[in-house]
Amino acid sequence: MTTTVWSPLSDVERIKSASRHLRGTLEQSLSDAYTGALRPDDTQLIKFHGSYQQDDRESRNERELQKLEPDYSFMIRTRTPGGVVSPAQWLALDGIAQRFANGSLRLTTRQAFQVHGVIKRDLKPTLQAINHALIDTLAACGDVNRNLLIASNVEQSEIHADVYAQAVTLGEHLLPRSRAYYELWLDQECVVGEPESEPIYGATYLPRKFKIGFAVPPSNDVDLFSQDLGFAAVVEHGALVGYNVSAGGGLGTTHGDARTYPRLGDTLGFIPCAALIAVGEAVLTTQRDHGNRSDRKLSRLKYTVDRMGLPAFKAEVETRAGLTFAPARNLSWLHQGDRFGWIEANDGRASLGLRIQAGRIADREGATHLSGLRAIASIHQGDFRLTPNQNLIIAGITPATRDAISTLVRTHGLNVHEQLTPVRLNSLACVAFPTCPLAMAEAERYLPAFGARVEELLQQHGLGGADIGVRISGCPNGCSRPFLAEIGLIGKALGRYNLHLGGDRLGLRLNRLYRENIDEAEIMTTLSRLFESYGQARVGVEGFGDYVLRTEFQRNLGEAA
Repeated sequence: MTTTVWSPLSDVERIKSASRHLRGTLEQSLSDAYTGALRPDDTQLIKFHGSYQQDDRESRNERELQKLEPDYSFMIRTRTPGGVVSPAQWLALDGIAQRFANGSLRLTTRQAFQVHGVIKRDLKPTLQAINHALIDTLAACGDVNRNLLIASNVEQSEIHADVYAQAVTLGEHLLPRSRAYYELWLDQECVVGEPESEPIYGATYLPRKFKIGFAVPPSNDVDLFSQDLGFAAVVEHGALVGYNVSAGGGLGTTHGDARTYPRLGDTLGFIPCAALIAVGEAVLTTQRDHGNRSDRKLSRLKYTVDRMGLPAFKAEVETRAGLTFAPARNLSWLHQGDRFGWIEANDGRASLGLRIQAGRIADREGATHLSGLRAIASIHQGDFRLTPNQNLIIAGITPATRDAISTLVRTHGLNVHEQLTPVRLNSLACVAFPTCPLAMAEAERYLPAFGARVEELLQQHGLGGADIGVRISGCPNGCSRPFLAEIGLIGKALGRYNLHLGGDRLGLRLNRLYRENIDEAEIMTTLSRLFESYGQARVGVEGFGDYVLRTEFQRNLGEAA
């Protein structure tokens, strides 16, 4: 098995190589009381421990005038495979948000919790509190396999349980072996004289982040083909028999750099359940040994697959895994989003799907969501499941608690799914301003206003209630997976976006750039024209993305030819 040699190495590769298995000088940075920031190299290493250094970008200029450093704080992200937590863990995270963070919880598109606004001196107590709740943040960020996405369905509870268990086993297998996390945050002793190694990752870990998703057809709620590595469950005669494997998905790009592009994963074939860990490790180590370590813009697995060529990549994975992929099984994909409201189960229990706009759980006037979920967690006997679409499922509700939970949902305004149109139910947005250092435009804070404007336009053109997928990202990194949306806004500058159109409602097709660097007025004018023609000329139940693809992009391609 070969390894590609890269020269020169990127600066991040230098940092990882010199980090002593992710320790760096984090201990010294944390003890430096003269600044709220870490040393520059340590800002890279702390990602592997589940945290990003951030600052309030809206106060930068004022603080600079006052000769103050930026208002630094830290975002902490959990490693919660499939987004499943117990009521006790929910209450613990709620308490952590109140004590150490900004008083809100955020549900991410990778089924993790994020807390924002933790200051440096509270980093260690916060991480210790998270671990005390039997949750950790190890490998939630950084150049490693991150939190696993797992289908959040509750309709096939036995299949979900099997897929969940196998996914968790793979995730544990792919964790870093470094003891740095436990020494720095949990005060465990360094084992003197015992050599430390990373048998899977090696001394410099992966060239870039790595994401795995598990889907249970016919639902593609995890946007499987946007993942570096995807496993689609194959169910026969009511039993899980294996997975169709896909590889090479990824959505992040860089504005103005044509070398970067979104990509959907290619299907490699079918494997039985027993081959899951071998194949997962083989794909990851192929990326470890062949991924670009010179240019981080080109370091994701999707570029490795394209550079090697799919046949060579597949052959390398087969050699490393010691198997040959069988032909992929035929699978049907019927829907992409979440289910809201009550979902009945055969065992007498029920689940309740709740809409959490942009994943932000906080107490606001007339919508005390954080308090409401705290009250629910105090009586709930099942679990909570975060969905890949930033929503929440209260799963396994017993008949004895159903009425009380239903009352709490109404009392605290958590029943917004009963009033919202499909556009508002199925929209996504990343955090963006004021804390994300990559943000070029608003996303989370803009989503409510943008959704309302889109609804107004749909009403004007007789399309009220139309189910159109909308996603907003503050930058082309694409955390809200905007390149798969029927309408995708990707931030270019404050108040300006690239408008992408033509995705489908199953996560099986990328959208395309339609207008570049336009403001809200231009976006609304463009959408109004398209909605008008869509209402008049759509064919049957044709989706908006399908309509735009047929009438705009394919027509333009024909004219260009």
